[in-house]
Amino acid sequence: MEAQSALVTLTVSAPILASDPLLALVASIAPPYQTKVAILKKGSDLSLSIGADSSASVITHRNAILRSLCGLGLHNALDTIGSSPLCFLGGHSATSFAGASPTSAIAMAGISSWMSVADSTRQGSADDASVLIGQLNDYLASRSFLVPSSTPTVADFDLYLAIVGKLSGEALETSVNGYNNTRRWLEQCGATLDELKIVAAKNAAYSKVPAATVPKGLTPKPRPLPLFFYGEEDESVVAAAAAATSAATKAGGAKPGKAAAAAPSNAGGGGGLTDEQKKAAADKKAAKNAAKAAKKKDNPKKGGGAAPAAELNISALDIRVGKIIKAWEHETADKLYCEEIDVGEDKPRQIASGLRPFYKLDEMQNRDVLVLCNLKPMNLVGFPSHGMVLCASNADHTAVEFAVPPEGAKIGERVTFEGFVGEPEAQNKVAKKKIFQALAPDLKTDENGMVNWKGAKSVTSAGQCKAVNGMANAQVA
Repeated sequence: MEAQSALVTLTVSAPILASDPLLALVASIAPPYQTKVAILKKGSDLSLSIGADSSASVITHRNAILRSLCGLGLHNALDTIGSSPLCFLGGHSATSFAGASPTSAIAMAGISSWMSVADSTRQGSADDASVLIGQLNDYLASRSFLVPSSTPTVADFDLYLAIVGKLSGEALETSVNGYNNTRRWLEQCGATLDELKIVAAKNAAYSKVPAATVPKGLTPKPRPLPLFFYGEEDESVVAAAAAATSAATKAGGAKPGKAAAAAPSNAGGGGGLTDEQKKAAADKKAAKNAAKAAKKKDNPKKGGGAAPAAELNISALDIRVGKIIKAWEHETADKLYCEEIDVGEDKPRQIASGLRPFYKLDEMQNRDVLVLCNLKPMNLVGFPSHGMVLCASNADHTAVEFAVPPEGAKIGERVTFEGFVGEPEAQNKVAKKKIFQALAPDLKTDENGMVNWKGAKSVTSAGQCKAVNGMANAQVA
């Protein structure tokens, strides 16, 4: 069925539509009587015409096309509860104009920005996507979605698809491990996309848009419901119910109610162990505890037990003496310098630093600096950066100065700290375990501006490192 009074006409080539599941889903869900979709067999065409043929405005940028379809292009039909399965723009489209709602205007700007992040993620590497997962975890700690919304928006879906397009299966699970906020967001986006696929399939007879192929994301982990106790149960009853629930979870998601029922329990007030069973369980537990105590008495451990795993310390970081060979201003980021820095490797490293507010360009040239080298490479506003130039700064970051090696220190030599010896950790582990974030709070200058970690002096072949102008009691990062 072709829309005779279409508000918009989407012209797209089949290869483009097949490679863009979000565009295919939105086009499928759009109201069929107001949306005409013209699919070309070949080429790379993509445009959206809004209005009558004689006065139509044409959009050719993919992100703008998606936002228009989800918003004003279809009179907010896809951003209104009742006419759409969800609000693709968080319900902000209609209220963001004419100053009606500053919050909605900011949210709409956020949607645009996050879709640009999704573009960068698609163009980047799997490692870049992995780093982004960690950054998202902090951002999502106090948010359900990328912008204020009760459901995922087109920006959430766009970034989700960009991430799962780079990472899947075990690689995705590994990258998300420990990042519970990002996991929760990824699972919700994936589940909502599955629901949208069902809606799109129902509309297929009218939209004529081929079914979208959505990459597989995370497999949600079973989360058993909490068990309820009155507080009068024997410990063995509680332990049995908890063990049964845990076993069901590990087995792959049997319903917790059934799992708990498999073990005799007073949980939730139903059923229970007999007095004989309770006594037997209590006697067994007491005997086990007595055996443990006897074993501990007969086999005392020196030093109060086995030696704990080595505590994380500053030796995990690979800080080296470097020299800035060349520095220039970033083309688009007004706070960034781009640098080539010799750290004793076969070729100089490229590193981006946010130092333009604090140093003139000529002050950046031929500088001796300290460089944190075991960081993963990442794109900073399109510039491939591999490492970080260390600087001292005051508490509100209004004053910043280089942390520098002493005169005579050799380019490429490693900076160590008194009393801490060890090889630096691999850059992947530093990123995954957030090692720098854990150690950085104790990396400071003392009252004389000398660089220390927990009071231990920094050491090179020529002496101790310092803040170049002697900034005292400053954070170094």
